[in-house]
This record gives sequence, structure tokens and C-alpha cells, in this order.
Amino acid sequence: MTEKFEIGGQQVAYRHTTGSGPAVVFLPGYMSDMAGGKATALFDWCAYNGRECLLLDYSGCGESSGDFADGSLSQWRDEVVALIGANVASDRVVVVGSSMGGWLMLLVAMALGERLHGLVGIASAPDFSDWGFTDVHKSQLRAGETIFEENNYGYDPTPTHAKFWQDAEENRLLHREIPITVPVRLLHGQEDTDVPPEISARLSAALQSEDVQVTLVKGGDHRLSRDGDIALLLRTVAAL
Repeated sequence: MTEKFEIGGQQVAYRHTTGSGPAVVFLPGYMSDMAGGKATALFDWCAYNGRECLLLDYSGCGESSGDFADGSLSQWRDEVVALIGANVASDRVVVVGSSMGGWLMLLVAMALGERLHGLVGIASAPDFSDWGFTDVHKSQLRAGETIFEENNYGYDPTPTHAKFWQDAEENRLLHREIPITVPVRLLHGQEDTDVPPEISARLSAALQSEDVQVTLVKGGDHRLSRDGDIALLLRTVAAL
């Protein structure tokens, strides 16, 4: 059942199931939502196994209110942290992030402090505002323009708004040590054409934690949504 929680004047949609052990929080990717296959599989697994789980749609996405053009990593981080504070009973949290959600999970992790128990990144994409755009596109975004790029999934061209990009540039992490010390598991498809697998390697090196494992999935694409990929995700979360 989807519920709504008011944060910063927006109605943020979420699903929550109670349970024991560390709570699992799933953060979807760019322009994605909590109805995706990985999010649904994780929620169903948690419900079946009596684990607490929280899914959400960022403002401007899915069933939440707001305009996507107004969204940013900083805003969505604050929404996630507020939802966890208001709805998650467990004092320990495992954050799972997919693609852009893998960047956001790092920002959320640093805000959670002692509640953070572990992280699982799926094709994590920190700093894609830097490595994911050409110099021409960066100049356009810096000037306040919105750019549109073709995607690999048959959707309409993907927009990137200047507000999002400029905020993302302020939240880049890979150029310094990231002060996260909990266990981290990074899953990445070897055939990912959207986020190079080397980004997970760079993230592993930047994290302060000494318990970081990177798993490369043969034949896996960016989404890692095949049955075997989902099974790997659930095993990884269960192990934490």
C-alpha cells in the first residue's frame, strides 16, 4: 500500500513494511521509481522474511508530487533522510542504491551517522555530472540550459536540468576520501554501457571502509534486472 508523507511542501510517496533486523531502504535511479523490478523484488523479499523495508518515489517522480525539473540530489537526500527518521523503526539501516541512487545512497549514508549498517550499490553512478557529460553539454548546463540525450531503453530523450546538474557538481565525491566505514557491496554489470564498471572500482578506492567488495556480473547490463541479477542482489542484502 502506497502512503504519502509531506516533506518540504511535497507529498512524497512511499511503501513501508515492518519487520526485524536492519531496515532495508531502496533508492531508485534517475527518473525511476519504486515500481521497478529490483525495488519490488526487494520489498517482497523483506516482507516474506519479516524484514523492515522502505521504498519511495523522489519528489517529481512516480506517485510523488512536484516537478522533476525542480529536483536535485540535495533535495532528494533530505527527503530520504526525513522519511527514514519518521517511518523506520530499526536503529540500523542498510541502504541499497541503483545507478543515480548509488550516488544518493552515499549522501544519505553520511547523513545517517550511527544508524548506518551497510550499503549495496547497483551500477553506482557517483559524480556522473562530471564523467557522464561532454564539455559542450557542461557549458550548456552551466549556462542554465536543459539538455536532452537519447537513451538505450526506447523512452523519450532524457532531460538533464541545470538545477540538478549544478547541485550534483556540488556533491561530487570521487575526488576525495569518502568517510563511510560500514561494509559496502558494489554490484556492476560488465556490459554496462551507461556507467562504466571502473566507476565502482573508483568508488571502492575512495571509500574509507576496509570492508568493500566489488562484484562484476558477466553479461550484465546497466539495469541488472535478469532473474539471476535479482537473486544476486537478494543474496547480497541478506548477507549484510
